[in-house]
Amino acid sequence: QVQLVESGGGLVQAGGSLRLSCAASGRTFSSWDMAWFRQAPGKERESVAAINWSGGSADYADSVKGRFTISRDNGKNTVYLQMNSLKPEDTAVYYCNVRTRPYWAWGQGTQVTVSS
Repeated sequence: QVQLVESGGGLVQAGGSLRLSCAASGRTFSSWDMAWFRQAPGKERESVAAINWSGGSADYADSVKGRFTISRDNGKNTVYLQMNSLKPEDTAVYYCNVRTRPYWAWGQGTQVTVSS
């Protein structure tokens, strides 16, 4: 059974930075394209960044392009999301998972709150 554990969230002022981590266990991590998702209160969960299995290519939602960077360390079974120039609209619970359905079991997520 795969387990995803997200960490690194917190409260930050607008313009600040955070680095999120997602550790995966129980499955061969390096074979899978991974993604970061977020869900704000009252909104659908959305994908914000995705990375292929080798880390050689990445895609971003328009809303975060140029501000967020996704990366991975397959040796550590971990995917990262560096978030810079944060905006209040980035406030959400952030999750990682495989890029496309069927998804693995969702972790608890990590809360990111950006104050104006």
